[in-house]
Amino acid sequence: MRGFGELEAEIMDRLWGWGRPATVREVVDDLQRHRPVAYTTVTTVADILHTKGWLRRDKVGRAWVYEPTCSREAYTAQLMHQALETTPDRAGALLHFVDGMSGDEASALRAALDSALAQVKARDEE
Repeated sequence: MRGFGELEAEIMDRLWGWGRPATVREVVDDLQRHRPVAYTTVTTVADILHTKGWLRRDKVGRAWVYEPTCSREAYTAQLMHQALETTPDRAGALLHFVDGMSGDEASALRAALDSALAQVKARDEE
């Protein structure tokens, strides 16, 4: 898995941010508030994202309506897992990652680890 290209990321960012399905026209109109982009280009990139499995689409009238197949957080987690797979020293990579965190980020990580540990313990007790 690779990270998204620039336009792929912009399309996904809008769809994740809106939290609802959207047409290519809606995405194009929003993108054009910041930079010029062709309708056909966005259509092509949305189709590519659909083919890659990042977007699902449904026909509504004559238009396709797109929505992400996973959350932004799930996508980010997949990228993080992929990055960890590139090193034989995962603990070392994680230490470097944590070293660059803010206090708030470290607290959020601690809460996530505590929650994950509680879930593992609950499964083990079953």
